[in-house]
Amino acid sequence: MTKAKLEHVNFTVADAPATARWLCDVFGWKIRWQGPALNDGLSIHVGNDDAYLAIYTPKVARARHEIEKDRVGSLNHVGIVVDDLDAVEARVKVLGYATHSHADYEPGRRFYFDDENGIEFEVVSYD
Repeated sequence: MTKAKLEHVNFTVADAPATARWLCDVFGWKIRWQGPALNDGLSIHVGNDDAYLAIYTPKVARARHEIEKDRVGSLNHVGIVVDDLDAVEARVKVLGYATHSHADYEPGRRFYFDDENGIEFEVVSYD
């Protein structure tokens, strides 16, 4: 059987440059690529050498009215593994995001936060 790994996830945000900036600041990532995209939009690939998030802003974006986790095809959250959970949480809070749903569980610890686009992030550390 072929071995597979996740390369990227692509989602729409209101302001790709702003979202890319805070993703780099919080997670220590880099911009791997950026340029024109579908429907006169802009895409920015933010991540490390192995994987990235493709952040897309169309020329005309429609605001999200509510989070619909019970709707088939909805994104529930993006999970990101970090080495220092407390340091990352501090950076998240400096940006004004409220953290929630803290938990210690086998084999690690985690917290969640929602960004200005309504995207929930789970940040986990496996100590």
